[in-house]
Amino acid sequence: MKRESNRRAWFRLSLALALLTSGGLRAGAQGGSAAGAQAVLERNVRAHEEFLASDAMQGRGSGTLFELLAGQYVAAQLRQFGVEPAGDADATGQKTYIQIVDLTRPTFANAPTLTFGTGAAAQKWTHGQEILIARVSAVRATGALQKLGASQSPQPGAFVLLGADAVTDPRQLTALARTLWQKGAAAVLVAETPVWRQRWAAGGARLPQLPAASESAGDAGALVVLNSDAYKTIQQASDGTPLTLEGAPGAEQRSYTYNAVGVLRGSDPKLASEVVLLTAHMDHLGVAGVEGNQCRAANGDTICNGADDDASGVVAVLELARVLGAGRRPKRTVYFVTFGSEERGGFGAQYFLAHPPVPINQMIANLEFEMIGRPDPKVEQGTLWLTGYERSNLGAELAKQGARLVADPHPEQNFFQRSDNYALARRGVVAHTVSSFGLHPEYHQPGDDLAHLDIAHMTRAINSMVQPVIWLVNSDFKPAWVEGKKP
Repeated sequence: MKRESNRRAWFRLSLALALLTSGGLRAGAQGGSAAGAQAVLERNVRAHEEFLASDAMQGRGSGTLFELLAGQYVAAQLRQFGVEPAGDADATGQKTYIQIVDLTRPTFANAPTLTFGTGAAAQKWTHGQEILIARVSAVRATGALQKLGASQSPQPGAFVLLGADAVTDPRQLTALARTLWQKGAAAVLVAETPVWRQRWAAGGARLPQLPAASESAGDAGALVVLNSDAYKTIQQASDGTPLTLEGAPGAEQRSYTYNAVGVLRGSDPKLASEVVLLTAHMDHLGVAGVEGNQCRAANGDTICNGADDDASGVVAVLELARVLGAGRRPKRTVYFVTFGSEERGGFGAQYFLAHPPVPINQMIANLEFEMIGRPDPKVEQGTLWLTGYERSNLGAELAKQGARLVADPHPEQNFFQRSDNYALARRGVVAHTVSSFGLHPEYHQPGDDLAHLDIAHMTRAINSMVQPVIWLVNSDFKPAWVEGKKP
């Protein structure tokens, strides 16, 4: 852990919250007119980051008290900016900004197994030994083996075996698996790689997590990593060979995550029913080594601050809320949402979609802000990129309005599918992520802290989106998917 003691960290956190509620950290207090209040200042950006990415926040682990505290910080800021609460009601029936997401889920009582073949020739492999179950959505699933070629689609209910040269990055692989599940595959089987082998001991030491009832059914499927011997065995088998993935059910596990939700009601009688969502995720990985997360201690530092991922996006949402709240009421309705548990599977966004404040067909656009805290050397200085730029006309129209937005320069990373925007896009909302992540080595490590941020770049980045967003929430332009590019 960092040198600051827990007692001192809690003191700093309590002091910051006290200042916040008394107005001492009022980032919107610029002085002067509403027009002057529209400038995003470096001191505001730094003030938000110094709280959200501080050691006192212990890395805002998904579903933890610190994630909730981040939500309360967002709520207090939104209230100051004149944004109405749009979360759950409290005990008195008054609306709050916080949405509580119940993640009560079934569990496995012991390590599940994958059975390959039938009768005396059947082989059984166990999670943590011959296999590693990275994702699973049911206590039991059965299907027939299908070795999938590059141009093939999965058969309904198939256990798809990908080639050994398939995507190796775990997050890219999850995105690919999700696509195959949506096309009908029951499970995706892949060969181990050095990256997966590094995670084998930690991943195998804990039981796979089953989905909660509140989670999206769109991710129904399993992702199973096979060690080299198991992969060779399945590779040599014939298509149609039966497989069963199963485990004994255990007791239910109760946990929660949190969203912060605020709204500016539209002023135009015709356009007020159309909603623009400005979003980010407020959770990160917490403390290194907790429940086997990807963050590893470095030089005695175990706090995974998440200054870029994604306190930077939360700051963008807050500053845009301040600007829009200080000016003339937008014609369209604008929701400002910071999601919980994006790092654990997008649970907050899935819950928001399952309990939408307005019908989903009224949500005309979503801009998710993620990792804008540092410039990307792959694009021109001062430029941001938009995931899935080519999929809709939204990015091009925002660029016409002055947004320094270009196409994602890292298409091989599948970033369009790796943030909360994708859950909305799959429901038809024209949803993209604004970013400038240059694949820096501090990603998901303790080094993603305030010292590694470029506050000047971050301030310019948010400022560059102010006028385009003001245009979007006041125009009658309705974004649309490009033919054949809708997820």
